[in-house]
Amino acid sequence: MLMTLIDTWLAMRRASGFALTNYERQLHRFAEFASDCGEGHVRAETAIAWASQAATPGQRCRHFQRLVQLARYLHAEDPRHEVLPQGRFPGKRHRPVPHIYTAEEARRLLEAAARLGPAGSIRPHTMSTLLALLFATGLRISEALALRMADVTPDGLVIHKTKFGKTRLVPLHSSAHSGLEQYLLRRRRIVGGDDYVFVSLDSTHLSYAGFRKAWLVVRREAGLQPPRAGGRGPRVHDIRHTFAVRALEHAPDRRDQVARHMLAVSTYLGHSCVADTYWYLQTTPTLMSQVADACQRHFERGQQP
Repeated sequence: MLMTLIDTWLAMRRASGFALTNYERQLHRFAEFASDCGEGHVRAETAIAWASQAATPGQRCRHFQRLVQLARYLHAEDPRHEVLPQGRFPGKRHRPVPHIYTAEEARRLLEAAARLGPAGSIRPHTMSTLLALLFATGLRISEALALRMADVTPDGLVIHKTKFGKTRLVPLHSSAHSGLEQYLLRRRRIVGGDDYVFVSLDSTHLSYAGFRKAWLVVRREAGLQPPRAGGRGPRVHDIRHTFAVRALEHAPDRRDQVARHMLAVSTYLGHSCVADTYWYLQTTPTLMSQVADACQRHFERGQQP
């Protein structure tokens, strides 16, 4: 019975656009655990015992929090499902400090990508164009790798159902559009009939594993290795953070205009709400200088910062 109730709850949330793949896997495991205990309802003691089996504090917190959400929904329909205590497993989502690429670092990455071998292959053109497109648009790497030829239109890139099942149009600057067209002309001469925009050495769809293998080489050749052995070097996802930060740096001065600007950036990035975009922001010297200038204007002339 509990398994059926879980599936009903997941179906309701998926109707709002959530994928919930990990939710389903974990909640089904809880349902099996509860069934082995002879229980058909959510009970706090059983939920705590199940979540306690997770390997790390973060996993225990996430698993239990999913049960908290489920229990609230089920309790509203049937009070035999217990409302679970908040904060039973403390833990917070860890946000790694993103690396905001400088223009010089971006240039080095693109040059290193263009030097990749083998000579005469499509690989250096694929990697340099792909990275340039990420810097120009802030696309998720999964979105860029999923692009099909028909998704490249005169109006921009059509990004099909990604997070929350959304499809959006990403307009391109003329320079980005020109660079992509040059790559596609070369790609059509070298590669056969594969429908994906970005292809691998064997002329098939470039997978994330194939991209990551080349990315690690490019990052090393660009001199952007981790600061110490075992450390975390700049990530490809940090390019998306960089795009969001640079977009904020170029926002208009007035507060009401900044709000509209950030809403446009959030839509461009494919976020469901502007708060998701704030996750990508990071202080930079330019941003702090702009804040200081706005405060100075406010105090000197009484203007709104």
